[in-house]
Amino acid sequence: MREKELRFALICYGGISLAVYMHGITKEVWRLAAASRAFHDGTASSGSGAVYADLLAELAARSNVRLRVLADIVAGASAGGINGIFLARALATGQSLDPLTDLWLGSADVDKLIDPDARPLSAATKFWAVPIAGWMMKRRGNAIDRTVGAAAQDEVRAKLSRFVRARWFEPPFGGETFSNLLLDAFDAMEQGPRGPVLVPNGQPVDLFVSVTDFAGHSVPLALNSPARVSEDEHRLMLHFREDDRTGARLDDVPGLTAAARATASFPGAFPPFTLRELDRVLAKREIDWPNRDDFIRTQLPATGDGDPADRVLIDGSVLANAPFRPAIAALKQRPARREIDRRFVYIDPKPDYRSISFGRPAVTEEARLPGFLPTILGALSEIPREQPIRENVEAIEGMSRRIRRMQHIVDAMKVEVEEQVAALFGSTFFLDTPTVARLEKWRAKAQDQAAARAGFAYAPYGHLKLSAVIEELASLIDRLLPPEGAVHQAKRRMALWDEARARGLDRISGKKGAGASGDAIAFFRTHDLGFRIRRLRFLARELDTAVEATRDGRDPVCEDMRAAIFTALGLYLDRQGDAWLAGLDLPADAGPGDWIDAVAARRDLTAIDAQADGLIAAGLAAMPKDDRRTLLLAYLGYPFYDIATLPLLQGEGFDEYDPIKIDRISPSDATAIRTGGAAAMLKGIEFNSFGAFFSRAYRENDYLWGRLHGADRLIDIVASSVGGEKGLSAEELKALKRRAFHAILDEEEARLPKVAALIAELREEIG
Repeated sequence: MREKELRFALICYGGISLAVYMHGITKEVWRLAAASRAFHDGTASSGSGAVYADLLAELAARSNVRLRVLADIVAGASAGGINGIFLARALATGQSLDPLTDLWLGSADVDKLIDPDARPLSAATKFWAVPIAGWMMKRRGNAIDRTVGAAAQDEVRAKLSRFVRARWFEPPFGGETFSNLLLDAFDAMEQGPRGPVLVPNGQPVDLFVSVTDFAGHSVPLALNSPARVSEDEHRLMLHFREDDRTGARLDDVPGLTAAARATASFPGAFPPFTLRELDRVLAKREIDWPNRDDFIRTQLPATGDGDPADRVLIDGSVLANAPFRPAIAALKQRPARREIDRRFVYIDPKPDYRSISFGRPAVTEEARLPGFLPTILGALSEIPREQPIRENVEAIEGMSRRIRRMQHIVDAMKVEVEEQVAALFGSTFFLDTPTVARLEKWRAKAQDQAAARAGFAYAPYGHLKLSAVIEELASLIDRLLPPEGAVHQAKRRMALWDEARARGLDRISGKKGAGASGDAIAFFRTHDLGFRIRRLRFLARELDTAVEATRDGRDPVCEDMRAAIFTALGLYLDRQGDAWLAGLDLPADAGPGDWIDAVAARRDLTAIDAQADGLIAAGLAAMPKDDRRTLLLAYLGYPFYDIATLPLLQGEGFDEYDPIKIDRISPSDATAIRTGGAAAMLKGIEFNSFGAFFSRAYRENDYLWGRLHGADRLIDIVASSVGGEKGLSAEELKALKRRAFHAILDEEEARLPKVAALIAELREEIG
């Protein structure tokens, strides 16, 4: 069967106490990834995982495609940032998310979050606040009467009374208390069960966590005049990565704790975060932080004055509640060894619910204006968090549009390119058995002729390729030998360009203005890794769409050819990673030319070309002659396609070569059981989204709905990856969802005693 990957870039919004709901959803994402891994390993899954495995098996039987599902990019803010951190660690390490559930249900409680110094010392504390709290809770139609079941009302009233009588005009929740709870969560995961890693070997996991730099840091801007200015930037994106190729690991638990504590420092509820706080907590727990200096260097921008440990960080949702941008940027570095269906999946816990009323339409203009408090709260909290994601969606659609346009251009060019290649080699060349020597000769001739026949179009294409190579080298050097600052980084990059010009690369075209110059050919032969990767991806696509699509069933010859393509691709992808270049023996004062030559020698692309040619030649030799001709025309014709399409892709190219789709998971979208959105199902939306901190029953309710909604939407998303006639019908999807819902209820019934009545109702509704 063909293998295909459904990859999630998961974006987790903020939501304060709705973090418990999002934990339920991310837990289903983790279970789906685990079920996919088990399905491919031939092992069994349980609970909702067994339903996901059956879904993958049914799709494979109908479409001849074995779908592998994984999440490899996770970005989050505030409550979503916390859930994203734990999910990314579970995906990268094989740890279980199950231990976190008991911590969320038991510890995410107002009585445990309140700072010990802020707790009321006795019933008489702030005695004058008791009548106010009592009036709020007892007046007819209050929030507790409307939303809390009779069994939980006493609990909520008692906790709300203590909360109201806690200290005022200072954050009621404890920063060190929160940090300790986070460290307890990491300990629980470490001590819990562990399964296999949930991403394929060599597949990186990127984690982005948004925080807000309260004081801001200076960012330089280049203008015409004055030449250089600076402005304060308050948005800060913390980036963690697990990557076998570079040796990066998601194992800095204190650093992850710092990110989780900072991103969820909701203004007014939690005190702002500094590393001093975490240092005190770690000291009390006798935990070392060997990577502290690295965390400061890589995650906190240098300010030039003061100790970075005093940097004040607050909630990430203040300025970036939906961190799409870093996830989009991460797409440029994703390896792909098979067909990819890339999805951006974002979790929005309350898209149809606003915590604060901004005023209702009335007869007069004055009546329509929001009041004093709604205006302040909206400006400081709600409006920044509710900013639309239209620009992010448009950016993703722009990428998809360029990819679709490229595909249309390739399709339109195909006849002409095949005619050009046939004219170059003669219509019977494909009858010759491909060998390494022949492929090398054919490739060189095709590339030379494509450049020559492109005329003046080759120069901009060649400079685009040169720019991609130089910028890739600059980024590589920055990672292997971090610069001392922005100025040093800029000077080093300019030195690389000066070296390229000194090597004659300022003129890409040959003397007659057509084709590539000898200097350019030599440089690209030793450095143009991107072209080789794009060519093999193109060949894999042709195998899928032009050869295998004509088969009625499984064809071992096609499978062998695909294995040859992706084995060859792996040779190049390995050399793209930093790990391949680790330990380059270069002095600290090495010049740009030394770096260029050392990287070329370590990668040794010409030797790898011979290995790749051997793999491709063997695969082609085993194919029927018509299919061999189709693939040879694609492989040798690729230089013609690349000259036309690389400028369209702005010189970047995409490892994942298909348009990107966007899916949302929210109470408004998961309608298989109930409709009505967050207001009809979630308890945590009350008290300006702090509701679930006041009741275990609230948290059990929201966690259960999170799992159910996650299963509902994930089944839809997975099924949509294999649509059309080979997909599942609506009735078949409903049956799978019913099984998943009952499996979740069976699994959670004993753990969720406070919502036994809800579970009984749900069993009736599900049927």
